[in-house]
Amino acid sequence: MTQTGKTSERLGVVDALRGFALLAIVALHNLEHYNIFVPLENIPAWLQTIDKGVWDILFFLFAGKAYATFSLLFGFSFYIQFHNAEKRGVDFRGRFAWRMCLLFLFAQLHALFYNGDILLLYAVVGLALIPVCKLSDKSVFWIASFLLLQPYEWGRAICAAFNPEYVPITDHYAVFAAPAMEATIHGDFLEVLRANITDGQLYSNIWQVENGRLFQCAALFMFGMLLGRRKYFIKSEESIRFWKRALAAASIAFIPLYCLKAFAGELIANPSVRVPYDIAVPSYANFAFMVVLVSLFTLLWFRKEKGYGWQSALIPYGRMSLTNYITQSIIGGFVYYGYGLAMYKSTGATACLLIVLLIFTVQLIFSRWWLARHRQGPLEFLWRKGTWI
Repeated sequence: MTQTGKTSERLGVVDALRGFALLAIVALHNLEHYNIFVPLENIPAWLQTIDKGVWDILFFLFAGKAYATFSLLFGFSFYIQFHNAEKRGVDFRGRFAWRMCLLFLFAQLHALFYNGDILLLYAVVGLALIPVCKLSDKSVFWIASFLLLQPYEWGRAICAAFNPEYVPITDHYAVFAAPAMEATIHGDFLEVLRANITDGQLYSNIWQVENGRLFQCAALFMFGMLLGRRKYFIKSEESIRFWKRALAAASIAFIPLYCLKAFAGELIANPSVRVPYDIAVPSYANFAFMVVLVSLFTLLWFRKEKGYGWQSALIPYGRMSLTNYITQSIIGGFVYYGYGLAMYKSTGATACLLIVLLIFTVQLIFSRWWLARHRQGPLEFLWRKGTWI
């Protein structure tokens, strides 16, 4: 009975945290009009001021952090699946590789509707968990730490410092971004699907690779796996002590990292060194702030038996994260793209925030209704069944 209670508690805080991260991701997607970046017209000055405040606050709090939290929990979920299979005497590594193939197919479905998909990156980088899943905690920690440092970017910075002719390029995605955005603004539904699955996917995934997410994602997956191994999402004196220390360390680290991100780059005279610097250092600041958010959320959860009410309310949303992640893009595309309501023309950050609350409310109500009748969300069910086919 004790073990059952611990398992429920662990999954409760993780599902709630996943729901929180997904809500933040949905908010940022809406503010960006699902990758339609055009200036608004006929917006009163007072509303522009409010919109700028809403935009700045939400992007400061969640840009690069919500995705990082989602990635951390992806690694944690891998550990749970691997550990449960191991207890049954099953080697999960082959199944997990197949599971990533299925995730690739879900990525193709999602990419049809939104040219900012992250599932394809997860499907590819997730395979990095297979060779490290049986290594010691210390080995995994140092591998993840090395990846988190963005070694490729620092390699480019060193090349640029010693070779004046070396010019790092980080805009290969741009040639695909323009036609993808053109289709979402002016194309009909089928034209959007066609552009998203070709130019849109190249735009999204090249941008992610060029902005350091390949290494950061792998590191976060591994750190999430370690959190599962160490049982830090199960309430205990050790886990509370860990999250308090993580909160303190990350809070202290974030301040100088943010200063390095915001101000120190301007002091670098060589623009070819500045390019990798502006990728690596912001990723450190985002990681530190993500640890602050995750630590605070977890410590708040531990203060109550099943978390605070607002946290527990997020559990159904997090349990159906794959379904909700894909369907929010379908809804958002209809709201903002030219083939639908075309609200990219008229909605600033404040109006988008209201739309976020509407999308979240609808999805949360559906999630609660569905999970009252089924053990998993519809896409989660298909993914699990496909994994063990």
